[in-house]
Amino acid sequence: LSAQAEAPFYEEWWFLLVMALSSLILILLVVFALVLHGQSKKYKNCSTGKTISNVEESVTLDNGGFTALELNSRHLNI
Repeated sequence: LSAQAEAPFYEEWWFLLVMALSSLILILLVVFALVLHGQSKKYKNCSTGKTISNVEESVTLDNGGFTALELNSRHLNI
């Protein structure tokens, strides 16, 4: 009788697949947590009454989300 040992479970394809997927899920959870933490920190700074220093964030969108172009102040010669 030959003593043929089976491969350990950590070398099986299904175990490697489970470990790869679980590590991918863990990495995605860490990234989402960092993104949410960064966004909440940004909004917390804005809500405390501090002035906004970025030009892009100080633009107010008056007409439903689109920046208003001041075309009415120009007089075009026709």
